[in-house]
Amino acid sequence: MVAIALFGAGGKMGLRLSRNLQGSAYDVRHVEPSEAGRVRLSEELGVTCTEQAAALDGVDVVVLAVPDIHVGAVAHEISPALPAGTMVMALDAAAPFAGHLPARDDLTYFVTHPCHPPIFSDETDPAARADRFGGLHARQSIVNALMQGPEDHFALGEAIARTIWAPILRSHRVNVEQMALLEPGLSETVCATLLDTMREAMDEVVARGVPAEAARDFLLGHMNILAAVIFKQVPGQFSDACNKAIQFGKPALLRDDWKKVFEPAELAMSIARIT
Repeated sequence: MVAIALFGAGGKMGLRLSRNLQGSAYDVRHVEPSEAGRVRLSEELGVTCTEQAAALDGVDVVVLAVPDIHVGAVAHEISPALPAGTMVMALDAAAPFAGHLPARDDLTYFVTHPCHPPIFSDETDPAARADRFGGLHARQSIVNALMQGPEDHFALGEAIARTIWAPILRSHRVNVEQMALLEPGLSETVCATLLDTMREAMDEVVARGVPAEAARDFLLGHMNILAAVIFKQVPGQFSDACNKAIQFGKPALLRDDWKKVFEPAELAMSIARIT
């Protein structure tokens, strides 16, 4: 049985992983330094935590469910206790991309991250439709990267990833640099920023007299159909008026060089701020 040491097991993300690892085919050792986290694990999942040294004894995989700013420190702290061949699994590309993992060629570094349930979904179960984050009821895709280590370790890492992020829609293999393009590049720097801007725009039309509920219904409804057409979820095309609004709207809202956010130096700066 593969032994997994789950660090940060009682945190916000760790608790989700702990729940999905219950009843799995793995020997899971839960490591949680905070008293509040230990209480959550005990009360919500009936889990008793393991001290760090015992958790690392004979371990096969260490999962770092800790904030990005702590990944490097925790990895360096436990590194001396890890035998060659141990897999260290990170849940985000930021710290690995930034070079915060120990320089040990004899360890396997695996990175996995959820895509979260898609906007366009055929889920019919109410609980699944209400699961926006994923990892509970709604299917979601995941991305995985074998940063270093033997090729046959990818299958183990992906199998664990499928368990901790379940239920799974699709599993994609990428490298760490590509994962950094996806996050923070695509999902946060671009998508979250533009969505936040759309919320500001909605607030602005409300400030100019549009009833708040009408503005919200109008925007979210248009986001649905516009996104469905733009991402080819449904066949269709925009009206000449809409196309002209896009043509003149882009230069009014976006800098000409906005795609530089995907350049390696810009990504490195963004990740440095995160970590």
